[in-house]
Amino acid sequence: MDWNPVMDAIIQVESEGNARAVKGNSCGAMQITPVLVKDCNRILRMRGSNKRYTLADRFSISKSRAMFLLIQSFYNPQNNVEQAIRAWNGGQNYTVASTQRYLEKVKRHLY
Repeated sequence: MDWNPVMDAIIQVESEGNARAVKGNSCGAMQITPVLVKDCNRILRMRGSNKRYTLADRFSISKSRAMFLLIQSFYNPQNNVEQAIRAWNGGQNYTVASTQRYLEKVKRHLY
């Protein structure tokens, strides 16, 4: 699965490509939260990897993309694009209603 178009669209919606963007506790081009970094590290631990992400890694576009891919591989193994977009905005327990506008924004940049 080539997630690059989806990640590119999310980056446009979240930060317009600004790797230094900060809004509340969300940072970087993909506006990653500390909770997501912690979840990535939990997944890496479960998989037996010694790799860990730091909060500073949110400011690296390549590391942000790697975190996105890790989250998708764990929570979205069927590579459902709509689920990926909605979950990026609303978390793994998102509701369709609360993520609808975000989905539409990302799709505008996707197509």
